[in-house]
Amino acid sequence: MGLWKYTCQRLVPFVVALLGIALLCMLFGDIALAEDAGPPACGGKILEKCTPNSGDTAWMLTSVALVLMMTVPGLGLFYGGMVRKKNVGDTVMTSFAVTCLVTILFALFTYSMAFRAGSPFIGGLDRMFLKDILSDIGKGGIGNPNPLAATIPESVYICFQMTFAIITPALIAGAFAERMKFSAMLWFIGLWAIFVYAPIAHWVWGPDGIFSAGNDAAWVKVLDFAGGTVVHINAGVAGLMCAIMLGKRKETGPAHNMVLTFIGASLLWVGWFGFNAGSAVTAGMQAGMAMLVTQIATAVAGFTWMLVEWALKGKPTVVGICSGAVAGLVAITPASGFVGPVGAFAIGIAAGVFCYWGCTGLKRMFSYDDALDCFGVHAIGGIVGALLTGVFAVEQYGGTPGALEGNVGQFFNQCIGVATVFVYDAVVSLIILFVVKMFVGLRVTQDIEREGLDLALHGEVVQ
Repeated sequence: MGLWKYTCQRLVPFVVALLGIALLCMLFGDIALAEDAGPPACGGKILEKCTPNSGDTAWMLTSVALVLMMTVPGLGLFYGGMVRKKNVGDTVMTSFAVTCLVTILFALFTYSMAFRAGSPFIGGLDRMFLKDILSDIGKGGIGNPNPLAATIPESVYICFQMTFAIITPALIAGAFAERMKFSAMLWFIGLWAIFVYAPIAHWVWGPDGIFSAGNDAAWVKVLDFAGGTVVHINAGVAGLMCAIMLGKRKETGPAHNMVLTFIGASLLWVGWFGFNAGSAVTAGMQAGMAMLVTQIATAVAGFTWMLVEWALKGKPTVVGICSGAVAGLVAITPASGFVGPVGAFAIGIAAGVFCYWGCTGLKRMFSYDDALDCFGVHAIGGIVGALLTGVFAVEQYGGTPGALEGNVGQFFNQCIGVATVFVYDAVVSLIILFVVKMFVGLRVTQDIEREGLDLALHGEVVQ
């Protein structure tokens, strides 16, 4: 503790000074830009015209709101209903605090690191503190220079990608629920957002990423329309590392309130249309197909999970069908812009079966305490969806054929992407957890865990 206090005393003034200098640079940089710079040239492989389109912009503004709703309140309620009553406050507080923390980090660092050109592994820092972002009004009608989002303002694109960056680490909380220190959670999530999420997002979605399907020089082109690897496998693997490092809970109990879980799952389902259909970044045909296959896969997965649970346990449960629906949403995410209805049906069935197994048989086999099945739903569902994207991708829908259309190599590309993300995420997440454990500690005391995190960590209780 003495080392931690000494470190804080030394680092805080330095960090404050650094932020002050950066803010001054940003201020004077914006003034110089307003006086001297003209609008940059803009073009791209997918969209040639760079004049902002009001229809696309309206759809993306709506998608931003839908995806943000997935974390607050959607995920908070979904997770809050599944923990015990004495830990509900800490669970919903985690979702809210992560939303605030990641928003700040995204504006300061991770947008630039993830979505700007730099190297095949990480983006540049030209948008640190959102310096020099373009404005339709100030730049004579020029929109986003990103070739995949050329008809919307960069400010809207930033907000949209920010909501993805928010929900990804928030999902991890399902694995360490009811036993992680709140301070440790903040440190872990902050470091993970910078050192894990940003690089992987750049690999898959960055203009020069090693796996980016839109990058002609990509090492391997991986199809991930809305985040099967970047969001779900990423979050699920990190969650598993947290569960392993923290160890099992001393005691467990049934879901506190299945109605909260039902409401949360419903909000996730509705918000996911912004997640998947919004990833088309235009209000066009691809967005429409993404919305259709999202609905089909989700319904099929929820129904499949219900039937499997009914057959094996004798009764279908509310928490079960809600978990199945979320599994379907996860699995269709990477495929949503590339497959048609037939592929959506197959992916939904696979998600219902494999994610149920991941949350029951796999967890018992390896005896880890993934409290709210972050790995079982998100990592397993993301892997299923990513791999089946390589099978069922339809060239007519997304521009790239899958194995069923003769492009067997795409399936192997998907395997490489999944394996690389899995290994990198696991290794770096463990390193971050070890560092946080060394300086802050990871787990609450046995007394706090027994009495509940709400009162001990937040001074509040749910009545």
